[in-house]
Amino acid sequence: MPVRRDVRRSLTAAALDLFLAQGFDETTVDQIAEAAGVARRTFFRHFRVKEDAIFPDHDAMLREIVAHLEAASPLISPLTTVTEAALMVVDTYAEDPETSVKRYELTRRVSSLREHEIAATSRYQRAFAAFLNERDGAEEPRRLRHEVIAAAIVTTHNHVLRGWLRGGGTGDVRTRTAEALSGVLAGLEPWLDDHDRPADNQDEVLIVVTRRRTPLWKIAQEIESAR
Repeated sequence: MPVRRDVRRSLTAAALDLFLAQGFDETTVDQIAEAAGVARRTFFRHFRVKEDAIFPDHDAMLREIVAHLEAASPLISPLTTVTEAALMVVDTYAEDPETSVKRYELTRRVSSLREHEIAATSRYQRAFAAFLNERDGAEEPRRLRHEVIAAAIVTTHNHVLRGWLRGGGTGDVRTRTAEALSGVLAGLEPWLDDHDRPADNQDEVLIVVTRRRTPLWKIAQEIESAR
């Protein structure tokens, strides 16, 4: 597995350097393979087309995100879980800032690559919305709320990440993203909080009144806030 990963990285590095130096359309797969020191067939064992060579492995990342969401404890707020998932995506860019900056510069130059990236990242948004629907109810108007929340998370992630990339990939992008998401979601969280709270809480006995379909994370949140 490490050897396979090293080959992929070599192909990606070669592709980015060639695309930036001589143009995306002008660069061939044969040139990329030669620059990486591998055969043409080796390129196609790792990537379907040359566009795939410059992007992080969104398919694998999406599988990790979905697994993370599915394994999340029902006692944890769905917004916390989705925030953690968004930060997992940020981490893939932060692992190799130099490559991430080059990729960003290239997508700014080539509109088709920019559209490719947008299409790939939109799948994270759909995964976030689907998770919120599953954990918090899929009836209207909750579905709309979940779509807006998922879009806000992806938009915040993209905004902070692009600023980091424009700045050369320096600094702690994970912390910046976490802080930005915290601020945005603090304003959106009431959309998920439409269950009635008990009017009073007592020092000795705590009674929490909830609806039958209230998710476990919300009940835990109710108890914690009443303490």
